[in-house]
Amino acid sequence: MATVVEKTGIKREKGWLYYLDKKGDVSRARMARGGGKVPKGSPQKVEKCGIDREEGYLYFIDKKGNVSKVKMARSSSRRRRKTARKKTARRKTAGKKPARKKPARRKTARKKPARRKTARKKTARRKTARKKTARRKTARKKTARRKTARKKTARRRARR
Repeated sequence: MATVVEKTGIKREKGWLYYLDKKGDVSRARMARGGGKVPKGSPQKVEKCGIDREEGYLYFIDKKGNVSKVKMARSSSRRRRKTARKKTARRKTAGKKPARKKPARRKTARKKPARRKTARKKTARRKTARKKTARRKTARKKTARRKTARKKTARRRARR
């Protein structure tokens, strides 16, 4: 149960948070509600008490407006004591070594699908097809020129 450290008889107002500050005095701060901003000059001293705090205790202002203290359920001083006891109680077992863990198997990297290769082949095929068609066109032109040259020579001969 809580014990009263100092009787102050503070009357609380709505929208304010009352607490014991670093100097041991009772202060209050405006509470931000609904995502609102805290106004400037919010922390105010309500009453000077000058209380010296003990380690392992929680200080608060109770319903009657007095400064009270309660022993903390999880204080740092208790932890230190418990850990010290545990260390002395533990003993190592001699002779047995811990079994080594097998190294984890590495996953084999999957090969990427050969989509890029097929795309390259298609483009290569297209290029070769274009070259072939270009060759055919040039060959046709050459044969056409030859035919026209033959016709011209035949006409010239006929005129003479």
